[in-house]
Amino acid sequence: MNHELLTMNYKISLENIGRRFNRDWIFRGIDHKFVSGEIYAILGPNGSGKSTLLQVLNGSLAPSAGKISYFCDENPVEIEAVYKHLSLAAPYLELIEEFTLDEMTDFHFKFKSYKDGIDKNELINLLAMPGSKNKLIKYFSSGMKQRLKLALAFCSDTPMLMLDEPTSNLDSQGVDWYLSLVQKFAQNRLTIICSNQEHEYSFCSERLEITDYKLKV
Repeated sequence: MNHELLTMNYKISLENIGRRFNRDWIFRGIDHKFVSGEIYAILGPNGSGKSTLLQVLNGSLAPSAGKISYFCDENPVEIEAVYKHLSLAAPYLELIEEFTLDEMTDFHFKFKSYKDGIDKNELINLLAMPGSKNKLIKYFSSGMKQRLKLALAFCSDTPMLMLDEPTSNLDSQGVDWYLSLVQKFAQNRLTIICSNQEHEYSFCSERLEITDYKLKV
């Protein structure tokens, strides 16, 4: 990933987006634009479709209706290339449990570049896990795994950052740590956070309520 990517303006445009499973619409009729430099919250109760919408936004799920478009400095980006430009942390995104922390970090950054000022040692220091460098991830606590997912996403040099339930499995100290990452690493990116807990999104400049798109026909 080239560092100049973060200086470019990215946009995701949704036109009448809907997604259904079988005959049931999860959401329908979403028209929205997401742009660089803003932090967005996708809100709704558990099971309302927040994660499904995030998967549509990151290109891993196709919409059942409508059109999604990606732009870099107003130039279209093919959906097959979107993954190169984003980092994701989510409960359903698994770590490779047979890897050590050291190996997992090396593996991840074969596909992404570090943000300026960050390297492997700095990331491990950021995690406050210096003694766990050679520990297998399968022996990590759920909180340690969540910290690692977040650190890998925040510290990757991508212009788009997507987070689903970012403080799941984190204690109050972990929540404060997450908020410090937002302050340090989310600025000037196109950041989208799926949440139903206010401490995860209280700083978001724009909010999209998924329940507003439940009854559209």
